[in-house]
Amino acid sequence: MARGHRVHVVDFNVGDRIYRRGLTHHGFRGALEQLPAFLEALYQRHAITDQVMFGDRRPVHRPAIEVAKRQGIRNHVFEEGYLRPFWVTLEREGVNGHSLLPRNPDWYLQAAAQLGPPPPAKRFRTRFQVRAVHDVAYHLAGLANPVAFPRYRNHAPITAPREYSGYIKRFTTLRMTRRRRQDSACIQRLASGKAPYFVLALQLNGDAQIRDHSPFKDMRQVIETTLRSFAAHAPEHAQLVIKNHPLDMGLIDYTTTLRALEAELGLAGRLHYLETGDLNILLESAAGMLTVNSTSGLVALEHGCPTLTLSDPIYALPGLTFCGPLDVFWGGATPPDAELFQAFRTTLLHCAQINGGFYCRTGIELAIANAVPQLEGQHSPLEALLSCLPNVA
Repeated sequence: MARGHRVHVVDFNVGDRIYRRGLTHHGFRGALEQLPAFLEALYQRHAITDQVMFGDRRPVHRPAIEVAKRQGIRNHVFEEGYLRPFWVTLEREGVNGHSLLPRNPDWYLQAAAQLGPPPPAKRFRTRFQVRAVHDVAYHLAGLANPVAFPRYRNHAPITAPREYSGYIKRFTTLRMTRRRRQDSACIQRLASGKAPYFVLALQLNGDAQIRDHSPFKDMRQVIETTLRSFAAHAPEHAQLVIKNHPLDMGLIDYTTTLRALEAELGLAGRLHYLETGDLNILLESAAGMLTVNSTSGLVALEHGCPTLTLSDPIYALPGLTFCGPLDVFWGGATPPDAELFQAFRTTLLHCAQINGGFYCRTGIELAIANAVPQLEGQHSPLEALLSCLPNVA
């Protein structure tokens, strides 16, 4: 607004309204099927030129993106950073599986040579407690939704009270304190041992990356698929480490699932389940890393660790990730091409990442300052690069 732009926001619930003070509000209180017509009229009435959102897979975002495209409105999509912790994602039209990023390894080598050194990151500290307070406040405001927004339905598969109870149970027990010590000792034994070990990094069960961008219905199916392949095709002396996501709510008993599969598949002594632990230390000596489509795959590639993705994230490129089937990975894993990874990383930082964060004042101020030039530009950095360096794969 201070730069001469008119800003309109669409509210879908009371939390939206409270956290967007000082702006022109338009509350949508209809059924989801009425949203396209509501947006079409709104955009035409106010001559909207650009649309900004966080994520592109929520039920209210998908029709909004399509309406904007039909009307020639540019979509700007924010998301958690592909590279973390000091970066957030900002792309035109879509992120993750809908990103405009090419899937041609040679293109990244040419792009990096043209772009030059990657931009540096200003560092900042994000306190989980601050993020938690705002999350609770947002959901407390939602208590008024049945009156103010009676047709609103949260996109999350788990209700906030159940989510909070899971976090409290997982992170405030003496059992977790013991697990941290045990997990740290386990990582040290694996790293100093002679037996090769592979790492399966779990993701959040209800994440859109699993629901919308993978062939799996949940993480239990991922675990079972991986363990059955490991039992049948991995070297007999190989170990498998299953590491839980650091922000998992603790609502799924992975230990019981693993014990049952361990007994069924004859894997006693070869499986290790970690609730906690430093992934970076774990990956330094790992024989390979498996993920569905998590950004932890990029961490593995940065360590030069052979990596297999079980779906199709933006970094699943020949020369970076293992392109063969899962059954072959255990005996045929090859490390990523270091030059290609640096080229890919450099291109990401120039074209799809901005220095900043969502959960502390310093991070937010950085993100705003770095996002404004891209929001105002006729073309995004990636679009500009593609215009002069077309993807000819």
